[in-house]
Amino acid sequence: MNSNGLGLHIVLTGAPGCGKGTQARILKEKIAIPHLSTGEMLRAEAAKGTALGLEIKALIDGGNLVPDEMIVEMLSGRIDEDDCKNGFILDGFPRTLPQAEVLENMLKQKGITLDAAVEIQVPDEIIMERILGRYACMKCGHGYHDKYQKPNIYGVCDDCGGTEFYRRIDDNRATVQNRLVNYRALTYPTIPYFEKKGLLRCVDGTGSIAAVSKKIDDLLAIK
Repeated sequence: MNSNGLGLHIVLTGAPGCGKGTQARILKEKIAIPHLSTGEMLRAEAAKGTALGLEIKALIDGGNLVPDEMIVEMLSGRIDEDDCKNGFILDGFPRTLPQAEVLENMLKQKGITLDAAVEIQVPDEIIMERILGRYACMKCGHGYHDKYQKPNIYGVCDDCGGTEFYRRIDDNRATVQNRLVNYRALTYPTIPYFEKKGLLRCVDGTGSIAAVSKKIDDLLAIK
């Protein structure tokens, strides 16, 4: 808990493939606050068929970026929901410096202060290995990895017994390289921004999932 007794408001950041989503889900279970993944929220909003959702769907289907204003409007509504009153874990946002500033203003209007921005640091070559090796069950979506997380029985999903798997079409060397270049150019400037605010906490993300989780717990003083 932070000093004002209102729970934890955290941003998880780092390069694509650094393990943000995995760590956010573990943290969510541990401290019972929502994991707000803007990517998942955008897809859910688009599927709802609301006015905002239809606009988002048209943009996504056209391969266009969703404007910051729309993301913040969606995020603002989500943060107002009851389950966020004790805090939240933001994953995938802010992706740019302007988004970081807009987020700060939006939270200020709600009387919310961020407690920490946790950067999970992983070298590019390990990120490449992680992303290129990952695949998922076609039936239930459970994630696996060629090296780090194989099913207990070869070719059979641990969760649902499915036998068909898929890899994301954009999990290839050229696309990952491009995503890393974009991350350096667009998202990395948010790191010094959070540092200047005294919010930045850095974690070495190269160990096992459990080891990285333990480091994050220690950093945030979570028992």
